[in-house]
Amino acid sequence: MSENINHEENQYSANSIQVLEGLEAVRKRPSMYIGDVGKRGLHHLVYEVVDNSIDEALAGFCTHIEVSINEDNSITVRDNGRGIPTGMHEKEHRSALEVVLTVLHAGGKFSKDSYKVSGGLHGVGVSCVNALSDYLKAEIHREGKIFVQEYSKGKPVTGVDVVGETDDTGTIITFHPDSEIFTASIVYDYDTLAARLRELAYLNKGITLTLTDRREPVRDTDDNGVETESFRKDIFYSKDGLKEFVQYLDADSEKLIENPICLETDKIIPIEIAMQYNTGFTEKIYSYVNNINTIEGGTHLQGFRMGLTRTLKNYAEKNGMLAKLKFDLDASDFREGLTAVVSVKVAEPQFEGQTKTKLGNGEVVSAVSQATAGALESYLEENPKDAKAIVDKVILAATARHAARKAREMVQRKTVMSGAGMPGKLADCSERDPEKCELFLVEGDSAGGTAKQGRDRMTQAILPLRGKILNVEKAMEHRVFESEEIRNIYTALGVTVGTEEDSKALNLSKLRYHKVIIMTDADVDGSHIATLILTFFFRYMQDLIRNGYVYLATPPLYLVKKGREEIYCWTEEQRRDAAAKLGKGSDKGVTVQRYKGLGEMSDEQLWDTTMDPQKRLLRQITIDNAAEAERTFSMLMGDDVPPRREFIEANAHYANIDA
Repeated sequence: MSENINHEENQYSANSIQVLEGLEAVRKRPSMYIGDVGKRGLHHLVYEVVDNSIDEALAGFCTHIEVSINEDNSITVRDNGRGIPTGMHEKEHRSALEVVLTVLHAGGKFSKDSYKVSGGLHGVGVSCVNALSDYLKAEIHREGKIFVQEYSKGKPVTGVDVVGETDDTGTIITFHPDSEIFTASIVYDYDTLAARLRELAYLNKGITLTLTDRREPVRDTDDNGVETESFRKDIFYSKDGLKEFVQYLDADSEKLIENPICLETDKIIPIEIAMQYNTGFTEKIYSYVNNINTIEGGTHLQGFRMGLTRTLKNYAEKNGMLAKLKFDLDASDFREGLTAVVSVKVAEPQFEGQTKTKLGNGEVVSAVSQATAGALESYLEENPKDAKAIVDKVILAATARHAARKAREMVQRKTVMSGAGMPGKLADCSERDPEKCELFLVEGDSAGGTAKQGRDRMTQAILPLRGKILNVEKAMEHRVFESEEIRNIYTALGVTVGTEEDSKALNLSKLRYHKVIIMTDADVDGSHIATLILTFFFRYMQDLIRNGYVYLATPPLYLVKKGREEIYCWTEEQRRDAAAKLGKGSDKGVTVQRYKGLGEMSDEQLWDTTMDPQKRLLRQITIDNAAEAERTFSMLMGDDVPPRREFIEANAHYANIDA
């Protein structure tokens, strides 16, 4: 077989090298700079601008940061810092403001004279935001004047103009994300932004951050009959920093000790830590470097764990509290029921790991370990009652761990790695490439039977689950591994669980499906079952979620029919529109079927609406803010009823709340 090759077209020469000027590289490959061009990247633009203002606050020049979502989904970020310099830049021969907004890695944070530490993961800052916005306006209050410059897609469309005088200082950045880049949506989610600003307020005590949504004004009438207009607004401020953060995260748990153990030091590296024990069984430790959530941990987390384990173990041994223990303690035993936040400020952080959120600076280990040990030693000596409660909790955790190991070994014996068969109820697919395979976790045998009939047998596997699985939020670890339904999930997925360092660690190398789809009824019970499964994945298989393997199926709520015409509907609004369309203004002959469960559908209907990859609507489960997700699961699935009731009343559309 011969090929005709055009050598001129395929020649690789010096002329083949493409040089992208200025911010063209950002527009060409935006995901390299902000992670992605979906929801996460869209919101990351706001974080980059806010990080600049936080840097001003860390340097001691800013106390207030205001974020507004405007009517057109543009964003305005205003601070009362010094204002970006507007004078002529010696090397660039243009305004320093224009340099900051058009040159990558330009800014005061690269000079040790301006900022000791700076936030932001990628360091691309506001210039990247400028490149990915179809409009950006910078308003600088500085030196008694108001300077303004406007941009489009990273290029200036005006000069730096003086438009007025002022007595204050600060920077106001307004930008509108470019729909050519963010093709899915440019609509900002208030709750996502609020979660990040709340987190920043805790991490940077004494700074006031506000968020205002100007898209949907709330109109009301005052006592005098005058119509008023207000907007959704939140103010985030923390006086005690991480102490309040831990109390916020642990609000729905039963305390083991009354108040958090806190430390703050600025000897070599600025370190701030707060921790609190509760009666639960989950370890919740969040680590931050320069305000960035290091989800993969790193040397600061390593140092904290070392200091905690060594200090607690030494105290328990010195006071003869381990004399009757018949087996060795494990490092994880000291962290069961622990909620902690570890925050360090590092001048030149070295990040590693797949998502560049794992700290690699070696000098941080000993600094954090020593700080933790010193603070904890003092606390234990001064609070013997709390110390005994913590050590008793550690011993209980060790006892439960031994029981869990036996239960976990039972799971391992039943996995495919040991040659045992799959769960009896699993209807597997014939494809063996995990990237092409899907596992549907289906509520009940009835719906499972329908799904088995309607599926694509080549790529879709079905595992029916009996009733409501165990609520792992309230269960000790060995109870989790003893649950038959949970063992079946482990076995079907083919993953191994547990290492010497981490009893919940997953090995995904043998994962048999790259889409795990939770498919439950579209009612209250179905939502509860889905939440129970998600709680299990979040607590015991979080890597599945972080790798993008977990999805929620969305079966329709209604089938609207007239004659042979049928329209499936997922919302009440769609139902009304469908009825109006088929009825042409009349209800005559139009019937509406409300699906109460998957079992009410035929296998053809279930395939057409919920399982067919060409037509279905899947919702991918992501973790945008780990701390906020942690709090939500604790609140929804924990023991404290009032917060859960308030959440349901505020968010549920069809829940009947029992007293």
